[in-house]
Amino acid sequence: MLKIANHRLSGPGVSHQATPNTGGTLRPRFLVLHYTAGRDTDSAVRSLCARKPQGNASAHLVLGRDGRIVQLADFNLVTWHAGVSQWAGVNGLNPVAIGIEMDNAGLLHREGDRCVSWFGRAYPEDEVVLAEHKHGGGLRPWHHYTEAQIGRALELCELLVAHYDLEDVLGHEDVARGRKLDPGPAFPLAAVRGRALGRGSDAPPRWVVTATKLNIRGGPGAEHAALGTALRRGTELILLEPLDRWSRVAVVGETDLEGWVCNDFIERLAVPRSGPGVLHRSQRQAPVATAARRPAPGAALPRSTAGRGRASHTEVNP
Repeated sequence: MLKIANHRLSGPGVSHQATPNTGGTLRPRFLVLHYTAGRDTDSAVRSLCARKPQGNASAHLVLGRDGRIVQLADFNLVTWHAGVSQWAGVNGLNPVAIGIEMDNAGLLHREGDRCVSWFGRAYPEDEVVLAEHKHGGGLRPWHHYTEAQIGRALELCELLVAHYDLEDVLGHEDVARGRKLDPGPAFPLAAVRGRALGRGSDAPPRWVVTATKLNIRGGPGAEHAALGTALRRGTELILLEPLDRWSRVAVVGETDLEGWVCNDFIERLAVPRSGPGVLHRSQRQAPVATAARRPAPGAALPRSTAGRGRASHTEVNP
């Protein structure tokens, strides 16, 4: 079993190798998952521990394909894994995010009938996932993650979320959208996120309207007609189809009303994380969730754009 004491991880298969690439005190709010896009675990550790005059990338953990874990920095130290990034009104997530790098070659390309990494290694068919990234790009080949790796990632996420009361588990692709693609569609991010944040129960997560009044519309945009009377603050919703700016919802109560609402004016209700009476932080800013083309277990969540939604505001496009 994995444990954390004094910001250091311990347990079977865990080792430590300090990286010099750290800076300042970390106040963790998020967990960001990456792939290494490299050859193997050892080369990733060497790269993340190398000091260069212009600075170098680093992370807190490297997770191998066999499930072994190398901790490079204590969880109270800033590492340089997120780069230019934005989430929940924060520009630059390194000071508030724990970073896990997973040994994975990432996006592959075809050379004839072979799927090849950027560094020239060809991968057999049973190690390739053909999928479209949730941010688009068409069907492409991706290096798969092993069962041991995914299981270990879930264990890490659950432990870190519980220990540091983290607000969310994100991909690099979420916080650096348009710039990064990791961990990519071969990793079941929605399912891992859901389990880690206590969203694994059969009951669908509920959301609540935070605006004074909020129109529910016939489509994902203010150009679509409003459906009936505007929803009042406190109205509970069930998320049906999340997109990055708008989400399709069902209104809870004696109604069969379904429609689209702006993500800036809803927030997730606190739900039990593990057992009765234990609540986790309400997800005021939720992750990017454009609909993925490949099926994946778990539910994605809508994003709230920084600086827009506040509980006392009405919808800006009524």
